[in-house]
Amino acid sequence: MRKGEMTRQAILDEAVRMARYSGLSGLTIGSLAAAADMSKSGLYAHFKSKETLQLACMQRNGEQFIDEVIRPALAKPRGITRLQAIVEYWMQWYSHPGGCLFLAAAAEFDDLPGPLHDFMASEQRELLETLARIASTAVAQGEFPEDTDVFQVAQEVFGILLGYNWMSRILSYPDAADRAWTAFNRLLGSLQS
Repeated sequence: MRKGEMTRQAILDEAVRMARYSGLSGLTIGSLAAAADMSKSGLYAHFKSKETLQLACMQRNGEQFIDEVIRPALAKPRGITRLQAIVEYWMQWYSHPGGCLFLAAAAEFDDLPGPLHDFMASEQRELLETLARIASTAVAQGEFPEDTDVFQVAQEVFGILLGYNWMSRILSYPDAADRAWTAFNRLLGSLQS
């Protein structure tokens, strides 16, 4: 990786950290320049506009999610083991200081048309499709019935994870993880009976 690319990645890592606390709307070239100990003009040379910075921040967040959640889960054996792994890694992802930038962006941009909304929606669709593909490996392994609606499984797992985030981060319920695993295991049981 070249120096310019390394600098850009370090800037975006800081941008993701900041946006987890202030949301993408609170992320500005000025605030990021101060946090990254750069001049505004130096930072502007990398991004040209606030929207370009916000979009790059979301892209970097997606790369981090892939590195921390998707890749480790896909390294596990196909089927239920892989599905359990993605739930485990995703729950760990939600424990990042400042929370989940995906969820913050969803709240910020759900009704605002434009590139940030489109990117956020595309990323969420891709996550659901990834869950469906992982569920399909459980079908292929004979762990779920052949007629399993894998997209329904994906939506239910996604819902369990969103519920876990809410119960854990917003409501600070100490048993949020236990309840999420109970819901997940109940879903698995319904598919295996």
